[in-house]
Amino acid sequence: MNKQKRTEIFERLRAENPHPTTELNYTTPFELLIAVILSAQATDKGVNKATDKLYPVANTPSAILELKEEGLKRYIKTIGLFNTKASNIIKTCAMLIEHHNSEVPQERESLEALPGVGRKTANVILNTAFGQPVIAVDTHIFRVSNRTRIAPGKTVLEVEHKLVKFIPDEFKLDAHHWLILHGRYVCVARKPRCGACIIEDLCEYKQKAID
Repeated sequence: MNKQKRTEIFERLRAENPHPTTELNYTTPFELLIAVILSAQATDKGVNKATDKLYPVANTPSAILELKEEGLKRYIKTIGLFNTKASNIIKTCAMLIEHHNSEVPQERESLEALPGVGRKTANVILNTAFGQPVIAVDTHIFRVSNRTRIAPGKTVLEVEHKLVKFIPDEFKLDAHHWLILHGRYVCVARKPRCGACIIEDLCEYKQKAID
């Protein structure tokens, strides 16, 4: 895929959704961090149901730490892997208090040192909370990047590096959200909705499923 095609793809995605954002509910970087940790192998809708009850009670590192692990589990028990996530969140809250004055750090290395935070989660925080032009690659973005040939790669890291390399600078800040929403609602896993896709004529997917 050439630069001209990529540019037009993102121009169309921007025209359709000029101000994309995450579907996770949050009001602070800390709330976003906790929501993203909870979202691993879970839906945003499921995470929002849990945090809508949790955050009015505890939405700071110290408040969640006061709940302790068992107290936190009561709010997140509907989410997959909640035992592991509760343990990681409690440890993360303790580290934020001890090392970062209860603030979410804005550096990748510091974020990835937090329990339950990997490269993808760190990228989401850096991009969505702090406006850095990095791109988190989840299963939706990995699929869309390979199917369309915007940034084909065999690994998540390879796709991420290609997206950063190939996407024009003016689109980098919002690219993560456009691609994830496209993968979630249009370029779905089992049967992509090619006939309803605004970039269908630019896409290089060879097995298009026209509705």
